Amino acid sequence: MKILLSNLTKMVNHSDGVAKVVCAFANEMVKRGHTVSIIHSDEQEGSFFFPLNKSIKTYNAKKSKDGSIIKFPFYLRALREVVRPFNKRNAQIINRDFDEKKLVANLKRYLEEIKPDIIVSCPIESSILFLRNLNTDIPVITMSHGSQRDSFDEKEIYALENSVLYQVLLPSFEEHIKKILPKVNVITMGNAVPSFEVCADLSKEKEQYKIIFVGRLSRGTKRPHIIIQAFAKLAQEYPNWIVELWGAKERPSYYEELVQLIKSNRLGNRVFLKGTTNDVPSVLRQADIFAFPSYWEGFSLALTEGMSMGLPAIGFKNCPGTNELIKDGVTGFLCDDGVENFSNALEKLISNKELRVKMGKAATQDMKQYETQTHWDKWEEILRTYINGNR
Repeated sequence: MKILLSNLTKMVNHSDGVAKVVCAFANEMVKRGHTVSIIHSDEQEGSFFFPLNKSIKTYNAKKSKDGSIIKFPFYLRALREVVRPFNKRNAQIINRDFDEKKLVANLKRYLEEIKPDIIVSCPIESSILFLRNLNTDIPVITMSHGSQRDSFDEKEIYALENSVLYQVLLPSFEEHIKKILPKVNVITMGNAVPSFEVCADLSKEKEQYKIIFVGRLSRGTKRPHIIIQAFAKLAQEYPNWIVELWGAKERPSYYEELVQLIKSNRLGNRVFLKGTTNDVPSVLRQADIFAFPSYWEGFSLALTEGMSMGLPAIGFKNCPGTNELIKDGVTGFLCDDGVENFSNALEKLISNKELRVKMGKAATQDMKQYETQTHWDKWEEILRTYINGNR
């Protein structure tokens, strides 16, 4: 098969979950003997953050035939940032309208060169360009990596109804799509979660125990400041516990806010901003609790890898995605939103090693349903099905 993966977001030196999934998908399909290409959308040249098989060709949708890079203009960037706090969807539409005007010619040229048998496309905006603007007859599977959407505009509905398949991450997302868009062919496929030969040893006696967070340092979505505030209420009573926050800065102002929050609570030797890592398993293996106070999620790779490693997890009941991955009272705790509630859940695990061990083992077992080999077998079967014209 000749497979084209299209992710019209950043890939160059970008460490988010979508970039990780795309690279893993490409590497696995090459390993299985298929030819894979990737189209991405970056205003800079360079390597992807995640490793990529050398046989995989990459194409930058923002790189024109003459080698120049299409830049998102400053005035639109400013407009988008003004709009974003009031209406995130409208901010995304500013990006989409620009891409429709500027990227279609490049995408057409790349399609003619690659000649794929099938396109696996994300986000929906990418599928709009292929199906509505280019009117391709190549089968397109649209992948979703976000949380449940309550509504779609006319262009998005066109793209979804004309995709041979729309993949969503969790069963509740599929049920929702079937209700509001009955013409869309939808399937639930979570992300691949690795099974680790050596998991975290939570029964081991340690001089120091560790709460860990892995994810973008973002105020609106991931909210790691809640972990600092929750731990501040417990730090004095549990002096042999520390917190590590792993992830890339999203905004310098928020990063500085985290730094000041650590200082103001006198936690400079207890809470650490660790940056990014290329070896997440090693980081997870040294931890004891996975703290995840997100406001919304799709299917978090960080969370599921932490649970697969044998870490009990804490999240919020009202967070889509998280509330379907953590089983409350079994693999961790789901609490009501707020610092006080998160702190109480943390203390339940900090104060009870037997509970941590029990929940950690349950988390590892529960994540086996997303085991890597089974996941990619299913994806390969899906690709063959739709290349052969079935629906």
